[in-house]
Amino acid sequence: MQLGAFSISVSVKDIAASAAFYEKLGFSSFGGDITQNWLILKNGETVIGLFQGMFEKNMLTFNPGWNQNAEGLGSFTDARELQQDLKAQGTEFVSEADEATTGPASFIVVDPDGSPVLVDQHR
Repeated sequence: MQLGAFSISVSVKDIAASAAFYEKLGFSSFGGDITQNWLILKNGETVIGLFQGMFEKNMLTFNPGWNQNAEGLGSFTDARELQQDLKAQGTEFVSEADEATTGPASFIVVDPDGSPVLVDQHR
């Protein structure tokens, strides 16, 4: 099962303060818009997303169709196919992708310890 690029999405209280903190750790801005309360930072191959007011908990994020530089892959496993495979294994979903569509889609599952896992396909 190929899930795509990995990052951690961090729910923050003050995006400017969090961005400054992670910049001290060697991260630099890679995408997003701090004025919209979200920012993507990168340090080497490590990617983190900072999100203020968008969700309650930190979550693991996978992006089918992307590599760690947010560049499109020639071939990849579509989020809807991943969702079907997980359903067949009995996985429960918090939200589901519409399997009648193509292109961008997302779903959320929760690990046994309550951590959300977002699969978020952008293409």
